[in-house]
Amino acid sequence: MTDIQIGSEIPALELAPISRYTLALFAGASGDHNPIHIDSDFAKAAGMPDVFAHGMLSMAYLGRMLTNWQPQAKLKKFSNKFAAITQLQDVVTCSGKVVELLEQEGKILARCEIQAAKASGEQTLVGEALVEV
Repeated sequence: MTDIQIGSEIPALELAPISRYTLALFAGASGDHNPIHIDSDFAKAAGMPDVFAHGMLSMAYLGRMLTNWQPQAKLKKFSNKFAAITQLQDVVTCSGKVVELLEQEGKILARCEIQAAKASGEQTLVGEALVEV
């Protein structure tokens, strides 16, 4: 039996400020070397104030929050929409809560609303996950 119920909060994950080092590491790990994320001159020529985080970096952070909460094997679905750019030095916090409990094929699944947000409260990603409980 589980104590997860509608309204249960997923333990939040607060990350260190986004740095150039973080972006370089993510570019290497993901293979996404788009210069808008790693080359200041390129980003500024494109009209941005500087480089900014890969959207998939924040999605990876959401995945980490979910698998810190429940084992990876219990994560059945995970999706999100990109809502805002994460700039250098932004502090991202991932959070979520259970909004519905469903039964599928004899298993109980928690439908969770999840988000990544800057310290200002601006959401950068908004999504949902289905997690077996």
